[in-house]
Amino acid sequence: MNLANYTFEPDLHRGKKIILVKFKFDNDIKNALRKRFTSVKWSATKKSWYLPDLPSVRQQLQLDLHNTVAEKAKEIHLVNQQAYLKFHQQLILKKYSTSTVRIYLAELHHLLRLIDDYRVQDLNPKRLKDYFLYCIKVEKMGERKINGKINAIKFFFEQVLHRPKMFFDIPRPKKALKLPKILSKSEVKKLFRVTGNLKHLIALQLCYGMGLRVSEVVKLKLNDIDSKRMLVHVQGAKGKKDRYVPLPASILPKLREYYISYRPKKFLFEGRYGGAYAKSSLQQVFKKAMGKAGINKQIGIHGLRHSYATHLLEAGADMRFIQELLGHNSIKTTQMYTKVTPRSLSNIASPLDSL
Repeated sequence: MNLANYTFEPDLHRGKKIILVKFKFDNDIKNALRKRFTSVKWSATKKSWYLPDLPSVRQQLQLDLHNTVAEKAKEIHLVNQQAYLKFHQQLILKKYSTSTVRIYLAELHHLLRLIDDYRVQDLNPKRLKDYFLYCIKVEKMGERKINGKINAIKFFFEQVLHRPKMFFDIPRPKKALKLPKILSKSEVKKLFRVTGNLKHLIALQLCYGMGLRVSEVVKLKLNDIDSKRMLVHVQGAKGKKDRYVPLPASILPKLREYYISYRPKKFLFEGRYGGAYAKSSLQQVFKKAMGKAGINKQIGIHGLRHSYATHLLEAGADMRFIQELLGHNSIKTTQMYTKVTPRSLSNIASPLDSL
């Protein structure tokens, strides 16, 4: 597909952002477009072919991505717009992950929208405490959300405004100690049995079979898989750490079958418009499989990672080994699995049994 044969125009269609694809009528040019983007559609009202206006589509069409930060800045009062943009620049300079940048920007955006024309530089610790109390009491935000909000705003005051002592007196809410939710081995089997789509099945099996986070699965590239050494290179994981995990021998034939069928170019799992498969899509795959399998547990796709660690522990794997496989910084994080595994619980005899 030669992009020089087409012109692209952003537009709206039925309330959704699209990109009109226009070209001088020619069957070869039309067929090249339909071959490259199998889901391209024709609009009779627009008298044009069109694609959804998504970052992955824009990347494939070599179009500039939307400047969403500048767009969001326009929603903030003029007196605080520069503070928001400087905050974004500092996050980029510190090389924070895309996910962290998005979350931190959203947290500061929420504060700046609330204070309206009051200069953020003039906020003192008391007013910030009042803001956090408002988030807890009025907006009913949980402990995890509030802690994330404090981290974001702390970063802004300390790294952008250079006020390191601003947050010494602001208490953090205590996090609830929740145990990981897991699936039994029979439930994992049932989940895989009802997943008919080969691409979806392999993605779920890698989540469980290697204990990967969903973000790590969708970022896997073809050259990360070393079938000779039976290892997978997990790059740029949480905390920007790389690690190697063993590739399950049972999945190798399916991986080869998958490659022949789908022919991915760069990422192991690619979206319909190219680029990495979306995390939200894989989460939906898991949710639908859970419903189809009749498993009624309130658990997300991250539960496959928890199940992997728990089942390894039950099989007698060393805790330090599991820590390395999961990429945990602290052994304390890994030790939470001892609280849910029957291997450790079965050693405890109830006093009732000794009466």
